[in-house]
Amino acid sequence: MKIITVSETFSVSDQIRIEDIAQLAEQGVQLIICNRPDGEAADQPSVNSIAEAAAGKNIELIHMPFVAGGLTDDIAARFRELMANNLKTHAYCRTGNRSLQLWHSISSEQLEKKLSAVQNTGQATQHFDVVVIGAGAGGIAVSASLLKRDSKLRIALVDPSTKHYYQPGWTMVGGGVFKAKSTERETTKLVDKRVSLLQQAVTKVKPDNNTVVLHDGAQVHYEQLVVAPGLTINWGAIEGLEETLGKNGVTSNYRYDLAPYTWELVQKTQRGRAIFTQPPMPIKCAGAPQKALYLSADHWLKTKRLDNIDIDFCNAGGVLFGVPAYVGALQSYMDKYGVSPSYNHNLVKVDGDQRKAWFDVTDAEGNKSQLCKDFDMLHVCPVQQAPAFIADSGLADQGGWLAVDPHSLCHTEYANIWGLGDVMNTTNAKTMAAVRKQVPVVAKNIISVQAGQAPRAKYDGYGSCPLTVERGKIVLAEFCYGGRVAPSFPNWINAGTKPTRLAWWLKSLALPFVYWHMMLKGREWMTHCPEEKT
Repeated sequence: MKIITVSETFSVSDQIRIEDIAQLAEQGVQLIICNRPDGEAADQPSVNSIAEAAAGKNIELIHMPFVAGGLTDDIAARFRELMANNLKTHAYCRTGNRSLQLWHSISSEQLEKKLSAVQNTGQATQHFDVVVIGAGAGGIAVSASLLKRDSKLRIALVDPSTKHYYQPGWTMVGGGVFKAKSTERETTKLVDKRVSLLQQAVTKVKPDNNTVVLHDGAQVHYEQLVVAPGLTINWGAIEGLEETLGKNGVTSNYRYDLAPYTWELVQKTQRGRAIFTQPPMPIKCAGAPQKALYLSADHWLKTKRLDNIDIDFCNAGGVLFGVPAYVGALQSYMDKYGVSPSYNHNLVKVDGDQRKAWFDVTDAEGNKSQLCKDFDMLHVCPVQQAPAFIADSGLADQGGWLAVDPHSLCHTEYANIWGLGDVMNTTNAKTMAAVRKQVPVVAKNIISVQAGQAPRAKYDGYGSCPLTVERGKIVLAEFCYGGRVAPSFPNWINAGTKPTRLAWWLKSLALPFVYWHMMLKGREWMTHCPEEKT
């Protein structure tokens, strides 16, 4: 059970088990809402069995089932009534996504009423020098970086999650190199004690008032705002995907609980067809779909199964990799593993029970058709987008991403709002390595502005993608804006655009240590950023 705390009185999770009831009771839960229809999966506990166990702990259970994309007005209205009782409530479904959708069904009108009620009670708005939205890699790192530069800053970090994940490690989990648990930490143990951690979701930013509105209706005032919530994974954008994830041979390294299933499938697959997909850009780590393919194919090659397995790489885009300098090395591995990439193939539908996947295919003339493929294993890279509150707050570009200057990372309209990480509309790769270089730029510029000076630090678009082309070798792709290759290490480590074993050790040993013990603590190793001359 992976709990996401949405507000003081509401949390969600994936499917709960009878043994989880005791934990929910200890947390003071008074009401459980099940949003999952009975019988969705063979291993799913029945609602009655969960209700019986909950009753033993004096917890009521209400069954409000709906399928993905099937939330009705009646269910939403009933949910609003339950929330009005102000009971400590926990909702669950198979993944937690439907329960979160139900929470988001609370209308903006109700939110404004809540906010008005808070203001009328005289409850003081919290004031901070810097508010950071998002306790991911960027949010925690920039909080620490700011405090290194000015220990007197009053900083609030806003994020509902209780767990923090080293997401670059999930590819290695899916390849049998890391254990999933090694990528997980308690959020509270990573955040500097001088930072006020507000474990709630953000519903809106009011940039003209310098306030952030939280899910419970409270508002937080800022002088400087760092927007670093990451991006949103939209599993529901592919028809039938949510219902079959984690079973029927359908998996994804883009989720903590599914990466181990990827490795399980890789070990079990003896023959047939394995499909690896990549959706339209932008996505988090554009090389990740290929990494899953390479590590899987390498295992099948070394266990003498590759000749019996057809591998498809179905890419919604038109090229293998966005930086031409690295395409040659990657194509050589596609050839080695017998893969012929299928470009302009966008996954739109999955039927896990029948082991079928449908793709929208666009030909060279722009004509569109649909193609169905059978599979024995399907690794899906999901559709990704910016969180909805970015557009709702008037901070987005036309695509919904946070609009910032690509070098200063300052918002294009509001001089006291800064972007960081995957949420931005910058053209760099959305990777942890990019965030590592962005953090000191944002921290230095905020310190300058707070001192009445102009921001001078500049981000050059650096990103890195350690492409795990086989177990023990990596093509260490490093590049800046415009696709310019920008190696950080001498050739004896990364060999330019060729795979090396030293780059593998960097990825598997050095970088996790740098992440947990340096980056998140404000120790900025190899993060020099240029500054404008005065």
